Amino acid sequence: MQTIDPTTGKRIKIYPEFSLSKIDGILNRAEKSFQSWRALSFKERALIMKKASDILRKGKDRYARLMAQEMGKPFVQGQGEIEKCAFVCDFYAEHAEYFLTPEPVRTEASKSFVTYEPLGIVLAVMPWNFPFWQVFRCAAPTLMAGNAVVLKHASNVCGCALAIEKIFKEAGFPPALFSNVFISSAEVKDVIEHTLIKAVSLTGSTGAGRSIASHAGGVLKKAVLELGGSDPYIILEDADLESAVETCVNSRLINGGQSCISAKRFIVVASVFKEFEERFIAKMQMQRMGPPLDEGVNLGPMARHDLRDQLQGQVRRSTKQGAKLLLGGAIPLGPGAFYPPTVLSNVRPGMAAYQEELFGPVAALIKVTDQQEAIHTANDTVFGLGAAVFTRNIKKGELIATQELQAGCCFVNDSVKSDPRLPFGGIKQSGYGRELAESGIREFVNVKTIYIK
Repeated sequence: MQTIDPTTGKRIKIYPEFSLSKIDGILNRAEKSFQSWRALSFKERALIMKKASDILRKGKDRYARLMAQEMGKPFVQGQGEIEKCAFVCDFYAEHAEYFLTPEPVRTEASKSFVTYEPLGIVLAVMPWNFPFWQVFRCAAPTLMAGNAVVLKHASNVCGCALAIEKIFKEAGFPPALFSNVFISSAEVKDVIEHTLIKAVSLTGSTGAGRSIASHAGGVLKKAVLELGGSDPYIILEDADLESAVETCVNSRLINGGQSCISAKRFIVVASVFKEFEERFIAKMQMQRMGPPLDEGVNLGPMARHDLRDQLQGQVRRSTKQGAKLLLGGAIPLGPGAFYPPTVLSNVRPGMAAYQEELFGPVAALIKVTDQQEAIHTANDTVFGLGAAVFTRNIKKGELIATQELQAGCCFVNDSVKSDPRLPFGGIKQSGYGRELAESGIREFVNVKTIYIK
């Protein structure tokens, strides 16, 4: 395995893959630590989790710089990601006991209740786009529930994986309770099938989700899948366009557009389409692209050259199919995996920009006649992770978000985001299961019924 700086194209470091015998040793040590960890009280676990939060905040600049080097995240965005990781650690340190407190149930028994017991070792297969947040989003609740975690991180962020492992070690978690395994995607199946692995959490592509779900299902192990998305943002005729454009552009370009829940399809009613389009292009033109460690840069390179080239292919196919290229769409000269803010208009069903997930700084503008067509177009996708609607009529927006939009996370007049206090996940080909909040910590526990006559 090797990490490549996407800003320069130069190799940072090579990491040897782990042998299956080495992985077996890691899992056996993790199992031993799990048995002692599960016996601790929530208060004892919380003290250690709080230390992890402190380490994150103290090392915020160092970790942000590491993300910039390995996958091109602008430095300020990396700092924000670390703060969010610290928040999720604090959140579960404070609330895990409440979420997992045994619940009495009145029956004919003298006593009956539901308790929540840890499962064991959970395999976390995580992506490169939020290399700290995706891991902590899974690890904080899973560890606080009393489980162990083994991480298979994306191969281009091995340095981040090691840094995370070190954080948990320095915080005082038992040896190997949180461990990395450096393996290829092809070897994940063997780890899933290991008898000590009890469940799997994946954040990744829909294709990876199918593979993980198949392998986990084959050995009857639970999986939580957070997969791709092509989030629609509906702009109704009564929307505050200035605010909507600001939110839409920020959502489209966060993390270089490389986010499952960033806005990707902008569905605008005809009466305000032209004004929205003009404002949107003007705002996109204002973004500063450059090396992620430079001050003022809000759009760094894409994480890898092959991903940049794949995105360019989607743009070219879309224009050949009739989409209008209004901004960007050309790979800049020079080193690095840079791709400029790009706007496609006249996007219609059947086009790549309509049907596929555009994982990069490319926006697809879609004109519709009215609210009914906007809702139909928003739901006309195989994905169902997030969606948003913009309108000054809050009651109407709430009704559309609650009853009409087909997605796991629906927002009104704001961009879709993950929050430790709210369940996070999707439907359709965006996956199943939930992370975060009470729902997330209950995914990897044995919901056990106790009945006493």
